[in-house]
Amino acid sequence: MSPVERISPAGSDSTAKSTSSKGGGRVGVTYKYFGAPDGATAARVPISMRPEELGGDELGHGMFTKIKPETMAAMVLTGIEGIPLNRVPPLELVVLHPDYAVVKLPMTVVDPLRGIGEESVGAAAFIWSTVPDRSGPQDAYNVYQLLHRWQDFSDRLHEAGHQAYCLVWP
Repeated sequence: MSPVERISPAGSDSTAKSTSSKGGGRVGVTYKYFGAPDGATAARVPISMRPEELGGDELGHGMFTKIKPETMAAMVLTGIEGIPLNRVPPLELVVLHPDYAVVKLPMTVVDPLRGIGEESVGAAAFIWSTVPDRSGPQDAYNVYQLLHRWQDFSDRLHEAGHQAYCLVWP
């Protein structure tokens, strides 16, 4: 069974889970986006607090969604920058631990949303909703809402001088 992804409504529970079946058992994966000034700080986040206590970036405002980081990267780069799916760069692994992983999203996934208007966000949502052979949300309106949330997250990261990271754990 392939992973199931859904967008959580704004203001909903801060955990995001994707489940898949391996050998008959169910495996849950949780994604939490946060900001940190550098990789060393981001690597300490899972050690310094339990994942359920992770509040997001150090400003206390995280970006929580059920979208995997590689899908989020593709959504921004394809919808806004016009980069084909097969050219979206891979994420940088910061920490791989038996209990969790931390990945860094490239700034090219955060910066394009800063300073763009409603028309550009709407166009990006429409473009992403029409891209064939991709995972993630299908409906353009849900993509639009998600991109707006990512835009707010991007602005907060920029103001704090932080980079985007994602904590992934079962």
